[in-house]
Amino acid sequence: MEQTLRDRYEVVIGLEVHAQLLTHTKAYSSDLNAYGSAPNTNVSAITLGHPGTLPVMNRKTIDFAIRLGLACGCQIAPAQHFARKNYFYPDLPKGYQITQDTTPICTGGQILIRTEDGAQKSIGITRIHMEEDAGKSIHDVDVYDTLVDLNRAGTPLLEIVSEPDLRSSTEAYNYLTEVRKLLRYLDICDGNMEEGSMRCDANVSVRLVGAKDFGTKVEVKNMNSIRNVQRAIEFEITRQIEALENGEPLTQETRAFDALKGITISMRTKEAANDYRYFPEPDLPPITVSTAQIAEIAKDMPALPNALFERYTKTYGLSAYDAYNITDQKGLALYYEELIGATKNYKAAANWLMGDIKSYLNEQGVDISAFPIAATRVAALIELIDQGKISNSIAAQRLFPALFESSETPLEIAERLNLIQSSDSTVIESFIATVIDQNPDEVSRYRSGEKQLIGFFMGQLMKVSGGKADPKAANGLLRQKLES
Repeated sequence: MEQTLRDRYEVVIGLEVHAQLLTHTKAYSSDLNAYGSAPNTNVSAITLGHPGTLPVMNRKTIDFAIRLGLACGCQIAPAQHFARKNYFYPDLPKGYQITQDTTPICTGGQILIRTEDGAQKSIGITRIHMEEDAGKSIHDVDVYDTLVDLNRAGTPLLEIVSEPDLRSSTEAYNYLTEVRKLLRYLDICDGNMEEGSMRCDANVSVRLVGAKDFGTKVEVKNMNSIRNVQRAIEFEITRQIEALENGEPLTQETRAFDALKGITISMRTKEAANDYRYFPEPDLPPITVSTAQIAEIAKDMPALPNALFERYTKTYGLSAYDAYNITDQKGLALYYEELIGATKNYKAAANWLMGDIKSYLNEQGVDISAFPIAATRVAALIELIDQGKISNSIAAQRLFPALFESSETPLEIAERLNLIQSSDSTVIESFIATVIDQNPDEVSRYRSGEKQLIGFFMGQLMKVSGGKADPKAANGLLRQKLES
């Protein structure tokens, strides 16, 4: 599509994110909440909706919802009740879903994202409500029949509904990245879209630039990665603009995304709220959330990525790039917090974390939680460099690899391997004398005005000394000897 045509239209996007909660049991029963179990093993009469069974509210679901609401700056509803959302599908054994309709636990609030030009943008939150998941229909095991696994039925969910504030597929991508990051920092959802523990439906419409009314909204489902959400939105934008340009009417409908073909396919016309026949859930009592309960949860809230980003850039002087990459994963941020608890060289700590440590993690294919070197030992390594006892290159090439093989302190290893730099002028002068004797032609050129050769001499000096000459002390002495 030509950019001039694309620029005539404004894209309006709202996202609905479903996050499975990391509770031990399901939302309204004691059935195990676990991914990967054998099909239809984590079920009971309550999950299957047998007559005479009654649901019981999982207190952790409420606590987790409040944690997320506090993190997003939402208003927490003091009084709530549940509703039944009625629809029929093979993997919904009760024939209805227990959810929140008119009294969501959280309203308002925001998620902060970075736009394509790097600016910060606030995306409003319409509501966050508690509900249960359905089971899973499996279409690729039996060539003739659809199979149903009800292990997922009854899993506690939070549905996070954004305002239609997103204006591009990139903003949608960044929004989902921030939501997943927040869920992981709060330890309430693992955010693994490929396992279905975080899922997203995208509501997409287009309108002419300057128009006040929204265009016809289309909901897109079945996207198993953040990248595929972005791809599906891009396809929908193009499809809808081309339809409008050709005079074709758009239908409010639900479409599925085919990741292999990169297209969306019509599934059904969009249901209206009255199609679900909501009515109050008669088997669950109303919920009351006290200010004391909210305060207790707020007291145990962890530091969140945006707050850490601000501290790292404004207090510790890190670049926005470093701060963003450190806070991208909770594990990295926690490790960095341990590092700066043991050294005040914040930049060096960031460099080691994003450099040698991250390289090791990538090579080994492991998470920071599996990194075998304690942060205090890395901090001690940084201190040796800051004290001038070893050079940065020796630390990276010799000392850091040795930390994996020994439980000794970095200083003990450096002493055992004879890596400690010397700032003794007598020792350094002997190294300089050797370099001058070995390179008479270069000495003559230097003394004839080729001062840039100082870099060559420093390299030779470090080679002769085995990296043990203190560069700061050696540089001045070397210049004196060359110019005398």
